[in-house]
Amino acid sequence: MKRLVAISAGLIVLFGSGCGVNEAYVKQQTDPINDRLSKVESQLADLQKQSSAQTADIQALKSAVADNKAAAAQAEAAAAKAQAAAAQAEAAASKSTKAFTLHQKK
Repeated sequence: MKRLVAISAGLIVLFGSGCGVNEAYVKQQTDPINDRLSKVESQLADLQKQSSAQTADIQALKSAVADNKAAAAQAEAAAAKAQAAAAQAEAAASKSTKAFTLHQKK
């Protein structure tokens, strides 16, 4: 019976004191983990900022590419018009050459 009381008292003391673990010990053990976690969170925040900046850069580049494509299409249209005008000029030159040679023969 004394033995049972002694074991019960020991268990009560053990459970009552939190199994011998105090707050200072827990803080000492978790502080390095918290420091590492803080560093990782700050690195994550930096990476997110970089990602946002790169996304903005990509959008700007896409816009520039679209503008360049539009300018290229306009240049192609202008080149086609110039070729058509050149063909008309050649046809007119041919006609005037024929007309000139006919007048020379008369």
